[in-house]
Amino acid sequence: MKFRMLFMTLALFAIVFTSCEDNNKKEQELQAEKERMEEMEAEKKAEMEAEKATMEMESNSIAAKAMETDTLSTLVSALKSADLAVMFKSEEGPFTVFAPHNAAFNKVDKATLESLMKPENKEKLADVLKYHVVAEEVNSQALVQKIKDNNGKYELNTVGGGTLVASMEGDKVVLTDENGKKATVVMADVDASNGVVHVIDAVVMKKS
Repeated sequence: MKFRMLFMTLALFAIVFTSCEDNNKKEQELQAEKERMEEMEAEKKAEMEAEKATMEMESNSIAAKAMETDTLSTLVSALKSADLAVMFKSEEGPFTVFAPHNAAFNKVDKATLESLMKPENKEKLADVLKYHVVAEEVNSQALVQKIKDNNGKYELNTVGGGTLVASMEGDKVVLTDENGKKATVVMADVDASNGVVHVIDAVVMKKS
């Protein structure tokens, strides 16, 4: 009788123990599933926030600002032809772009401009456009200060290689290219998410 009672007690204990183990296992599985779902939700939220931030950045980028400006339509066409539009739309920079307006491009020899816009001359066009870009953000106030701090002339290193020399003529900032040609800043400090744009009245060129 005692043996039977002992056996039944042990059997009951085994059932209870197994049941507890099963419950613990189920609880652990539920907790793991909950954590996995929370992690997936957090990742999804982070992706959506990153996508939103990217869209906001691109909608306020240098490329977007240029597209919104009627007087920069020729520059926009040139950027597209040179496959540089994406660079100024998606890359964080910061960049400073000295953007020639339409009238500035009209001053360029027509045959030269048409040649540069051809697909086979894409790299040459990109080289010309990158000469108008500096790989840092320099607003007009900072540029004027740099000019004053450097005895009236400040050298800017461009993304396309070569340099532009900034100086003052009256209250205007003037850029001189490697051929001695000058371009005046006619509109300054167009702020963008990946830099700043200064509109100029001439196309500058590296020394060939």
